[in-house]
Amino acid sequence: MSRIFRVRHLWLLLALIPVTATGVLFAQYQKAPPDFGGSYSFPTPTHPEPRAAFIRGLDVALLAVFLGVSAWLILKRRSRNQVMILSIAALGYFGFYRKGCICPIGAIQNVTLSLVDSRYMISYGVIAFFFLPLVAALFFGRVFCGGVCPLGAVQDLVVLKPLKVPEKLDKALGWLQYVYLGLAIWFAGWGLHFTIGKWPVQVGRRFLICEWDPFIQIFRVTGPFHMLAIGGGFILAGMFFGRPYCRWLCPYGGLLAILSRISWKNVRITPDKELDCGLCADACPFGAIHNLRADRATCLACARCYDYCPRELELRGGGAGSEDSLVQVKLP
Repeated sequence: MSRIFRVRHLWLLLALIPVTATGVLFAQYQKAPPDFGGSYSFPTPTHPEPRAAFIRGLDVALLAVFLGVSAWLILKRRSRNQVMILSIAALGYFGFYRKGCICPIGAIQNVTLSLVDSRYMISYGVIAFFFLPLVAALFFGRVFCGGVCPLGAVQDLVVLKPLKVPEKLDKALGWLQYVYLGLAIWFAGWGLHFTIGKWPVQVGRRFLICEWDPFIQIFRVTGPFHMLAIGGGFILAGMFFGRPYCRWLCPYGGLLAILSRISWKNVRITPDKELDCGLCADACPFGAIHNLRADRATCLACARCYDYCPRELELRGGGAGSEDSLVQVKLP
């Protein structure tokens, strides 16, 4: 009965996607800016103009392929090593080669502004990058986070021996991503315009996510010192706390967490029965194992828990709960 309930809500959300995107579905990237007359000039762009249309199409196709492969490796193959290989490939292409642009996280702002202001037009590529991981989350959980996101991959590669964060503190920090999401949407769509006493506050539209992305300067191997320092700080923190940006700040992660709660399939530590031994909870660096089950919202689909589960080793032919198997899974 609960599965029928989730599936009905799944199709309802899928039906709402094109409705919310009505204002942007037929928009195209505007290469030549309009002539406003007078002495108005556009600010210097912070990134190159988009590449040829077929190359942008290749980006979208690769994103779709990576999402499909990630879902297959995580839910079907259940292989941590293969998920890591996919993550490194995604980091190389979407991170360092494409220099972090375009990305689903920053696309939040583009989609917001295009819905608020009909004069702002975005390409099909931006629309696809925004919606594809969300649709994947409705079906398979946060497979984008687990195997495709370059921001997640760069943090995942530096984890040494992560410290456990108290559950209450972890939940409290998790609300920051929703605060950040709200601020990013508000600034992208409207900016700030109010008066405190006699002092007016006028802040125009800004893309906060792009301005304060902690990893974009690392991907581009250049940028202001303070942004490089912030990115380096997150990588340093990621050595001791599993994916701090993904868990507590990523605004797109907040959207994925909401949708993954009603996903059709999600990470199950073992496919048939649970051992309740607790090794999976010890292995998870993100605190996403609650009551010895993977939490749908906070599980980042990294597949680590598979490698630490004796039942999983038994199903792979590693021996039915043998002493050697138990020793193997206890090793970091």
